[in-house]
Amino acid sequence: MPSAMEGSEGGEGEILRYEETEDDNISPTDLSELLKEGTKESHDRAENTQFVKDFLKGRIKKELFKLATAALYFTYSALEEEMDRNKDNPVFAPLYFPLELHRQEALVKDLKYFYGEDWKEKIQCSEATQHYVDRIHHVGQHEPELLVAHAYTRYMGDLSGGQVLKKVAQRALKLPGTEEGVQFYIFDNISNAQQFKQLYRARMNALDLEKNTKERIVEEANQAFRFNMQVFDELDKIGRSLTEEAQDGGFPAHDGKGDLCKCPYYADKLGQAGAGCPYRAAVDLAQQPLVPLIVAGCAA
Repeated sequence: MPSAMEGSEGGEGEILRYEETEDDNISPTDLSELLKEGTKESHDRAENTQFVKDFLKGRIKKELFKLATAALYFTYSALEEEMDRNKDNPVFAPLYFPLELHRQEALVKDLKYFYGEDWKEKIQCSEATQHYVDRIHHVGQHEPELLVAHAYTRYMGDLSGGQVLKKVAQRALKLPGTEEGVQFYIFDNISNAQQFKQLYRARMNALDLEKNTKERIVEEANQAFRFNMQVFDELDKIGRSLTEEAQDGGFPAHDGKGDLCKCPYYADKLGQAGAGCPYRAAVDLAQQPLVPLIVAGCAA
């Protein structure tokens, strides 16, 4: 069985074996179980937003996908900045896996592909994504224990359904098979996503947290879903206003709020291959949980 990458925080030079984290004694009071059960309703609402349903059916305009990719960049920049800030904080340190999970560098590659070397000058943050990013920064600086909710909903989702979403985007947008434009979905330092998720959940369940703190983390995860849905709705409105001419270049002319976000957090059932949802990281693969994708965010 492969091991987690050396060099990640959470162990002084230790090599973490994926199989060490397998646990048949999951308790209803474990944080991973509380999150799975406590966010079901939010997840169902999010996966039924029009933007998500259209994306999973391959109805995604290139310009909208570009905006979603930019949103991801802002979001993960904020999240990973706060994770770095709290890498030695015991309420979060065990979940710090920069080599395996961090997405910022991959998103820079995608943005260079879509926008060119001057990509920074061509992207901006929408109102909805800014609200979400502001919340991430607040949590990281003032309530770091709640950072667990944001890291869990994003990364576990990416690992659960990212490959499905990647294929949808490649087909719908006719992207090259060499994976330009979809680096976000590729985790080079994770050899087995399911085993890594087991390790991550075990680390999360081992955090020394009071019952009240666990409840607050679940509520924060639900809040993350709400932010995501606001971004999806914003993107849906922009998508409906896009003209055919605007799809392949420049930001569309809309109400002045430069959007950025796409739906990588959920993969709806695609034909007979119902994709799994990254938010339901603990759901058995056979159930084909829906996939989490691009949720938007904006770095300060």
